[in-house]
Amino acid sequence: MAYVDTYFSKEGRYSIGIEDDTQKRYLSIPVSNGVFDYEEYYELTAHEYDSLLADPDAARRFAESCRNRERDELLIEKPGWNRGTPV
Repeated sequence: MAYVDTYFSKEGRYSIGIEDDTQKRYLSIPVSNGVFDYEEYYELTAHEYDSLLADPDAARRFAESCRNRERDELLIEKPGWNRGTPV
C-alpha cells in the first residue's frame, strides 16, 4: 500500500490523504509501540475527506477521537498484539 498525504498538520499531528492502489481516503495519526514508530490509517468516506480538508478544526477533533480509539472500526490495517500508543 502506498499512502500519499494530501495534507499534513504538524500542530494537530495528523495527515489526510489517498491510498494510491485502492484510492481509499484516510486520516492518519502517529503511534509508537516502544520499538517502532508508525502511523495508523483510518478510512474516510469521500464526504468526510472533503469536509476534513475544508475544516481543520473538525479534522483535529476527528484525529483526537482516533487517538482515543473511538474509531477503531475505521482502521484500514488492523493492529497486532503490540499496538502502539498515540504520540
